[in-house]
Amino acid sequence: QVQLVESGGGLVQAGGSLRLSCAASGRTFSDYAMAWFRQGPGKEREFVASISWGGSNTYYIDSVKGRFTISRDNAKNTVDLQMNSLKPEDTAVYYCAADLSIRVVATTPYYWGQGTQVTVSS
Repeated sequence: QVQLVESGGGLVQAGGSLRLSCAASGRTFSDYAMAWFRQGPGKEREFVASISWGGSNTYYIDSVKGRFTISRDNAKNTVDLQMNSLKPEDTAVYYCAADLSIRVVATTPYYWGQGTQVTVSS
C-alpha cells in the first residue's frame, strides 16, 4: 500500500501562486511515477501533470504548461506542484496519485490521495 497525503491548498487571487505538496509513505517512493489530477466544480477529474521515477521526465496538460511545475524529492518521499499565474479556472480539488507505470499514472493510477482544495478568486 502507498499512502498519499496532500497539503498546501487554499484561497488565492488570480495571478497568485500556490505550492502543493504530497507526502508518500508505505512503499519505496522512487519505484513510483507520480501525478497530479484535479476536479473542478461540475467537471470530471482531469490529469494535470506527471513525473517519472527519477524526475527526469515531466508531462503537463496544455492549459498549465509554463505556469505549473511538478517536481519530486525521492529522499523526502514528496512530490510538489508549483502553481504560478493562477486563474479562476484552476479552481479545483487537486489530487496526488501514484502508479508503477509512467503511462498508467496519467490515466488510471492505482493510488490516490484525499485531495486538497485550491480556490482562485477573480
